[in-house]
Amino acid sequence: MTPSAAVLRRTLGVRDAVVVGLGSMIGAGVFSALGPAARAAGTGLLPALTVAAVVAYCNAMSSARLAARYPASGGTYVYGRERLGAFWGYLAGWAFVVGKTASCAAMALTVGAYVWPGQAHAVAVAAVVALTAVNYGGIQKSAWLTRMIVALVLAVLTAVVVVCLASGRADAGRLGVGLSSGAGGVLQAAGLLFFAFAGYARIATLGEEVRDPARTIPRAIQVALGITLAVYACVAVAVLGALGTGRLGYSTAPLADAVRAAGVPGLVPVVRAGAAVAALGSLLALILGVSRTTLAMARDGHLPGALAAVHPRFHVPHRAEPAVGAVVAVLAATVDVRGAIGFSSFGVLAYYAVANASAWTLTPAPLSRVVPVVGLLGCATLAFALPAVSVAVGAGVLAVGAAVYGVRRWSAGRWEGWSASRRGK
Repeated sequence: MTPSAAVLRRTLGVRDAVVVGLGSMIGAGVFSALGPAARAAGTGLLPALTVAAVVAYCNAMSSARLAARYPASGGTYVYGRERLGAFWGYLAGWAFVVGKTASCAAMALTVGAYVWPGQAHAVAVAAVVALTAVNYGGIQKSAWLTRMIVALVLAVLTAVVVVCLASGRADAGRLGVGLSSGAGGVLQAAGLLFFAFAGYARIATLGEEVRDPARTIPRAIQVALGITLAVYACVAVAVLGALGTGRLGYSTAPLADAVRAAGVPGLVPVVRAGAAVAALGSLLALILGVSRTTLAMARDGHLPGALAAVHPRFHVPHRAEPAVGAVVAVLAATVDVRGAIGFSSFGVLAYYAVANASAWTLTPAPLSRVVPVVGLLGCATLAFALPAVSVAVGAGVLAVGAAVYGVRRWSAGRWEGWSASRRGK
């Protein structure tokens, strides 16, 4: 077996897989997503969180069933290819790689903004280089670092919740649940909050590195999603109680503002440090996921074949990994993409729509199809409830991917026809 045809080593157990999922989900999003979501939903923030959780649950269950059946690197790229055809798998992979590469750069710049605002780009590049080096050293090193990051972030979030609820300044009346912004506002907020749940895909994209995948992946996805939902619900209630919907909706650093409103301004630097660490965790998991999907697409010829190589000692995609890191580093060094990645949310929802459609084909039993149907409809609804710019850019990115696929197929057909005619002479 040549290095390019080699498979990755199965070293991750349930605990490590859960940690990877938590590192992806409990990331920088919880420190920043609540503000825009509250602005969109008004008094419907908690219902929006519930909607996002239901859609995430359906997507997670569909992904878990598929990952158990197809335990290979690539996630929904593989599932779509195997269940729906090459085009749908490719489109899911395209949405994931392009959208999440931009997300990587955004997370890197978030680290820079928290650590050293005056040199955000330089810090972002350093973070990308350092985490790419960690990933290159093997999946176990990445899992160990992610475990440390998750522990620190959970400690900070616990402190925020305790301080806000125990300060005496929290007001249960500020939790008032309603629909002040209408159903459209709730759905738009759910779309924004869903992005913070999407990290469980990282467990599926690592399917080739998980021990006993038929058992490990479904359990890890369910446990990681359950923990994340509990954490998000506690944080949302605490922050709403401290700030109320109005102040929360226009806060750029809601958790920091919440502890300040609770009368503990000394905790603000700790919250900022926690946000930086959380962004590092998200970046680490994102690079892992994008590199594995890149590996799978390279194996099928949709990306340069050299990216399919697996290191004989470290058992990592040792060309895809630094290639992804290099692209992210260039973006982080030259462009501020934090305000221009709305299409990433659209792409993630399109990615999971393909996962649900793929899961629907697994068995003819009617009850087993309820979850993927709800997930598919939920993804489509939330995708088109996003801001118009996000929908337009996201649809444009998918259209470019489809065009690239069409041109490649047309060129391959022309080449095969020309070769056949030459052989017939």
